[in-house]
Amino acid sequence: MRLGRVAGTVVSTVKDDGLSGYKLLLVDEADVRGEGLNRHIVAVDTVDAGVGDVVLTVGGSSARLTQLTRDRPVDAAIVAVVETLEVEGEITYRKTDAP
Repeated sequence: MRLGRVAGTVVSTVKDDGLSGYKLLLVDEADVRGEGLNRHIVAVDTVDAGVGDVVLTVGGSSARLTQLTRDRPVDAAIVAVVETLEVEGEITYRKTDAP
């Protein structure tokens, strides 16, 4: 799993039928403070994440193991919205502190 921050949405009217009806989000890989690293991926949202949320993503074959993405042409999926990050006893990110 990787940490990321949702940077925006991706709209595609022409796509494989296996992706029809799925929300696609642009996710920037993030550090332990939830700050973006300017390394973006497109991921299928399986947990109703929104722009600005810090999320956990999975990639490769793991992205096709959620209830929504099973047997779909998916290489990245958002599987959790992060509420708190704690590193060595220090809270480095808390969702309520986010912009």
